[in-house]
Amino acid sequence: MSSIRVTVRDADTGNKVEMDLELENTIEETIESAASYWEKDAGAYVMRYGKKVLRGQITIGTSSIRDGDLLELIPDPEGGW
Repeated sequence: MSSIRVTVRDADTGNKVEMDLELENTIEETIESAASYWEKDAGAYVMRYGKKVLRGQITIGTSSIRDGDLLELIPDPEGGW
């Protein structure tokens, strides 16, 4: 399997979107896609997966994210630009 489908929830509004992700996609690309969908500034957000905060060049394939998982787009707790 080279792609998975996840649900991304906007922590600000509670809105959700289904996303198909390729295993070689990075967390950063996923944040950019979700932020773009909701017209947000991608640089100010990170993904939360359970209790983990994900960001950067980690790929979906090397993360522990699996098909059907829920990710949350949250404001970067360390502050973003």
